[in-house]
Amino acid sequence: MNEVKALQRNHTSVRKYTGEEIPKEVVYDLVQTAQMAATSHFVQAYSVIYVTDEEKKMKLGELTKNDFQFKTAGASFLFCVDFKRLQLAAKKHAIDIVADSAENLLVGVADVSLFAQNFVIAAESEGYGICYIGGARNNPTEISELFDLPDYVFPMFAMTIGTPTKVNDTKPRLPVEAIIHENGYDEAKYEQLLTQYDELLGNYYLNRNANQKVSSWTKQMADYLVEQKRPFIKDYLAKQGFTWK
Repeated sequence: MNEVKALQRNHTSVRKYTGEEIPKEVVYDLVQTAQMAATSHFVQAYSVIYVTDEEKKMKLGELTKNDFQFKTAGASFLFCVDFKRLQLAAKKHAIDIVADSAENLLVGVADVSLFAQNFVIAAESEGYGICYIGGARNNPTEISELFDLPDYVFPMFAMTIGTPTKVNDTKPRLPVEAIIHENGYDEAKYEQLLTQYDELLGNYYLNRNANQKVSSWTKQMADYLVEQKRPFIKDYLAKQGFTWK
C-alpha cells in the first residue's frame, strides 16, 4: 500500500489537540493545495473562514456545541458554500445569475466538500489531526451574523485541526460489498451484510481504547434518522437566497 492510501485508511477524528498553533503560512499552503480539488464547471463555489479572533473562535465553539475542541485546536475554520463571488463575477458582465436552484445547491455542497477533503488529506499528510464539525448547521443564522456572511453564502461545516494528543482507534467502515453495486442496485444483500457489520462494529465499541459502549450501527442509524433533523435549515437557506426552485 502506498503512503497516500495508508494515510487515508488510517483517518480518525481528533477532538483534543496539544494547543500548538499552526503557522499562518502553513494554513495558506493547505488551502492552496485544497483548491486543486475537482469543481463542477470550474465554479469553485466555496469559501473558508479562517478564525483567528479568540472571541469569535470561542463563540463558534459555543454555537456548534463543540466548544471543547476549539480550546486546544491549532487552527479553526468555517467551510461555506459560496455563490456571492460568482454573483459579483457575473455583474462584471451585467449578468444576473440564477443561484437559487436545487441544482446549484447540490453543486455548492459538492464543491465545498471536495475542497474540504483535499484540505484534510493535505493537513494529515503534515502530521496534523482534524475533525469535521457538522454542528455549524445547529445555529446557521447566528454563525452567519458572527462572520458577516452575505446572501448566497452559507456554512456547511466547521473544522478544527492541530497536533493530536493521542492517536485514536480507526473505526471500521461498512464492508466494501455493501458499498459496491455492480451493474445495478442490489438491496437483497443488506440483510446479511448489515448483521455482520453490526457484530464487527459492536466488538470495536466494546474493545476500543476509550468510551467503550454496547451499540450497533443499524440501531444508531435508526435512532438518528427516526425524526427530521434541523428543520429550520430550509427557511435559513431561503433567507440566504437558495429557494429550491
